[in-house]
Amino acid sequence: MARRLLLWLSCVALLALAGCGFGLRQPASYAFSSLYSSVAPTSPLGIELQRQLQAGGQLRYITDAAQRKEGEVLLDVFGEQRTKTVVGVSATGQVREFQLRLTLKFRLRTQLGKELIPETELVQQRTMSYSEAFALSKEAEEAMLYRNMQSDMVQQIARRLASVQKL
Repeated sequence: MARRLLLWLSCVALLALAGCGFGLRQPASYAFSSLYSSVAPTSPLGIELQRQLQAGGQLRYITDAAQRKEGEVLLDVFGEQRTKTVVGVSATGQVREFQLRLTLKFRLRTQLGKELIPETELVQQRTMSYSEAFALSKEAEEAMLYRNMQSDMVQQIARRLASVQKL
């Protein structure tokens, strides 16, 4: 009896999950099959971008300037800018808090110059506490926060590229 009840409840739970629209995230599909990127392939941003965009296996990611014409679309990245600003100090004038900001500008266009995504600026920021007693660990924390912000930006770029419906 308890076994039947458990089986019945499991079936009801599966039907409820299926009815709510739940589904595992699928790899992004793009309206183009090849993309040329102006990001240096050896930079941390270039490596992360290539890894993210090729995850589905259907997109050819080109970084060699000699093969630029082979890309259906051109991803122009105008650079990333990292800034570190003091936002909090103690009564003695020692820094207690920093704001880390990462800014990235990009656009997507076809080989003929048609803009698919106009120049867009992405901004990520994080606040980090600081203590001179833990300077070395705070330096590592800062690097980790910048990596996380960069990963978030790459995912945003990938979602925006996937939102392009037609060339």
